[in-house]
Amino acid sequence: MSSRALILGCAGRSLAAEEAAFFRDAAPWGFILFKRNIGTPDEVRALTSALRAAVGRTDAPILIDQEGGRVQRMGPPHWPSYPAGRAYARFDGAAAAMARLGARLMAHDLKEVGINVDCAPVLDVPAAGAHDIIGDRAYGTTPEAVAEIGRAVAEGLMAGGVLPVMKHIPGHGRAACDSHKDLPVVETDLATLEAEDFVPFRALSDLPMAMSAHVVFTALDPERPATQSATVIERVIRGAIGFDGLLMTDDLSMHALTGPFRARAEAAFAAGIDMALHCNGDMAEMRAVAEGAPLLAGAPARRAAAALARLGTGEGLDLPEARARFAAALAAA
Repeated sequence: MSSRALILGCAGRSLAAEEAAFFRDAAPWGFILFKRNIGTPDEVRALTSALRAAVGRTDAPILIDQEGGRVQRMGPPHWPSYPAGRAYARFDGAAAAMARLGARLMAHDLKEVGINVDCAPVLDVPAAGAHDIIGDRAYGTTPEAVAEIGRAVAEGLMAGGVLPVMKHIPGHGRAACDSHKDLPVVETDLATLEAEDFVPFRALSDLPMAMSAHVVFTALDPERPATQSATVIERVIRGAIGFDGLLMTDDLSMHALTGPFRARAEAAFAAGIDMALHCNGDMAEMRAVAEGAPLLAGAPARRAAAALARLGTGEGLDLPEARARFAAALAAA
């Protein structure tokens, strides 16, 4: 059975029979986990196995947002706490090396429990006066610094056998509100966006996956957020930025978007999105999103296959030594 262009969440730490039956019929390409789904390592392994069994695909991607800092779904007591992205800037000339090491260690944690995609790096460039929803999640305050550390994070994840997802393309750093709650509208001129906000995404346009921003850019499309704007996707993401990887939405249940859930998904696909993401595990919402999502075919299927083809086994790691080195460097800084 063909996969549907969907990534879905589930409600708890184990898979309910109703969820398993729905996933079997809906055939999502992948899944995403949140803190509500995270128990012990054994519980997470059992959940990832059950999700893959539900769709009958051992290669089904399972995603998580594991950035460090405020956005860390897996943490103590079973996993280490990692610093926010901004923390790496204090390492001066060693910032990229430390970011790569931190991401490599996170990849080990994820892969051990069956998670093979991390929604990182965050490539948003924070602007003065913007909402702090990005804040210290950003790797720096300049496009160059964000691109450098973002590249290191992506490399560290892939070295551990985990695919990175760069976000939030083409940029969330100027948003004056939290897109989880409201629709941000950015009125910055196109020349400035191209010279600043788009730069890290252009520098990392070779990455396999990206997540769209629920942000309106009035210089491009004053009526629709990037997620649902053919102008932004075609002209900027595929055009100026040059990204030809798998493009997924940010969570369709966020309040930046309005309207019925089927319509939210249909608008994103009509604009050129490859994959719909729905995160909260609400069954009624998931059913509606699934109704608006097509089977994977054509260019989206090619991009999905190309992304999975880059999912290697990872390089070797002396885990105790790497953890000790990372902890000592953080303590010294």
